[in-house]
Amino acid sequence: MSNKIISHISVIMDGNGRWANQRNMPRAYGHKEGIKAINKIVLACSHRQISQLSLFAFSSENWNRPDHEVQFLLKLFEDSITKYIDDLHSNNVKIEFIGNLESFSPKLLKNISQAENITRDNTGLKLNFAINYGGQWDIINAVNRMLDDVNFSSQNKKVNAVDFKKYLCLQGSSPDLLIRTAGEQRLSNFMLWQHAYTELYFTDCLWPDFNEKELDVAIEYYQKRTRKFGSLKPSDHIVKKDVK
Repeated sequence: MSNKIISHISVIMDGNGRWANQRNMPRAYGHKEGIKAINKIVLACSHRQISQLSLFAFSSENWNRPDHEVQFLLKLFEDSITKYIDDLHSNNVKIEFIGNLESFSPKLLKNISQAENITRDNTGLKLNFAINYGGQWDIINAVNRMLDDVNFSSQNKKVNAVDFKKYLCLQGSSPDLLIRTAGEQRLSNFMLWQHAYTELYFTDCLWPDFNEKELDVAIEYYQKRTRKFGSLKPSDHIVKKDVK
């Protein structure tokens, strides 16, 4: 394995329902096990000195699921924040929630605010939870925020990528590696701008079964990749010799 540094990992956590179905259990059971997997992978990334982890927890399209499942997921979020916040805080994890949070209940919003405030000054792994998030929404929201920003509009200049990025939900570094579990091979509207040059790793492993060993396999895949960002690696350049 090379010593290539990996700073930011993003994950589309897929397969909770299928994991439960394989065991003749209700989908809710799979979602509960998925929460346990989150805690396990967060700690694993922290121990591996990953700087940032972004998890796609609830998409803006997930509202289209059956109402009982949506309500269960929202209640699970509420309870899980309370259950795991002390462990995350003790491990120096800094938590941030990104997405359109306006649709959530006052109790969930309170738990979100408390988690962010408690871990605000932590200096270890930065953990981003994307909830009620969609990549297209993020871009449109950024445009509207930029248009509403008097300081930007007063500068009377054209928009560039550096300026635009400041208005996205996630303003830090883009992910180096995206992991998607459960065999699907698409972005599903997750951080479309930020994943422009991210290395993509797809695995058939269902999210509740995703563990430290699976994480290391994904990291090893990344270590073997050559990131060119649209350019060429040195060996790809053709050197022309003078013909005499």
